[in-house]
Amino acid sequence: MAKQKFLARLIPPRPTFPHDASPDEIALMQEHFAYSQQQFEAGRVLLFGPVFADSGTYGVAVLDVDDIAEVHDFMSNDPSVLAGLNTYDIAPMRLAGSQAPKA
Repeated sequence: MAKQKFLARLIPPRPTFPHDASPDEIALMQEHFAYSQQQFEAGRVLLFGPVFADSGTYGVAVLDVDDIAEVHDFMSNDPSVLAGLNTYDIAPMRLAGSQAPKA
């Protein structure tokens, strides 16, 4: 069976986050980054990073997985989610095209 793509959104605790993050919150976000990077290197995550929208910053990741349960596993084990700092939502997506960045 072909892998499925999902968009995961990491929802911060407040609209002003991370600009007013406490030292403990910054430490959790560093753990979050290391966790995401590890999953990226393993090929589970195709892309990830913060989005700086006018309404506030949030995180996104596009995952390449067997099923939605894998997405829930990935997101629910994120250190920032486990600690109760962030929440998440997910949605299936159909990848219409992609390419590597051009030099």
